Amino acid sequence: MADTVSSLAARLHEVLVDLLTRGAPAAGTRGLHDVMARATALGPDGDWLVASGHASLAGLACMQGQADLAILHLEAAVSGGFNDCVSLHTPPVLPLHHDPRFQALYRRIRVTEADLDEFFWMHQEMQIMMRDAQQASVDNMGRYDTGVALLPQAPLPTREPDTVGVLITRIDLAAAQTALQQAALKADFQRSSGNTSLSLIDDTWDYARARRDAWSADALDSQRLRASEARAFVERPGAGTTLGPCPPLGSIRYPS
Repeated sequence: MADTVSSLAARLHEVLVDLLTRGAPAAGTRGLHDVMARATALGPDGDWLVASGHASLAGLACMQGQADLAILHLEAAVSGGFNDCVSLHTPPVLPLHHDPRFQALYRRIRVTEADLDEFFWMHQEMQIMMRDAQQASVDNMGRYDTGVALLPQAPLPTREPDTVGVLITRIDLAAAQTALQQAALKADFQRSSGNTSLSLIDDTWDYARARRDAWSADALDSQRLRASEARAFVERPGAGTTLGPCPPLGSIRYPS
């Protein structure tokens, strides 16, 4: 079957989820290069997928302290349409801020007010997701019930973006959502199967507590679902759609 933008976007999502869940940089790097090569064959339609791969490789290089390699990939990413200046203020990227090559690269990036609003929302959502996952892990400790629930996530924005860079960060956000949900499900299944086994061999198993824990878990799940739905991105009235420079380097406070 011939590659399409949609099929390669789906494949890129899988590669990023694997990177987040398995922590295998070597395999992830090979997967990213494979997607980039196949996207290049699509011509201009695949340029943003190539840029996404370069942006991910730049992120891996930053985490490994490889400044030269990070800047090389960022150069290619920006040339392909990457313009998420908010992501360039994450802790792993901050050491590059003093590099003249990075400074010159940052000055080349153009973004609209509307897209910048969405970039801020997506990175804020990533932080909220991680906190929710950590809290859910704490809430699930000691539960006696066997229920399993998804970790609700806010819906992805559906507005027509002004730049393809938004599509890149949307894939990053979707991959983070999937990775967190998979991790939560894995832990929940392990707890559920363990409780099932214990209830079969332990004559003193507290079924009343198990029912109470199930009710409490259902209430928390409903609460998280309502909260995630309420966090859906809402476009700011009057947000500009004309390309302009990013906020000055160092002026962006990364969401926490």
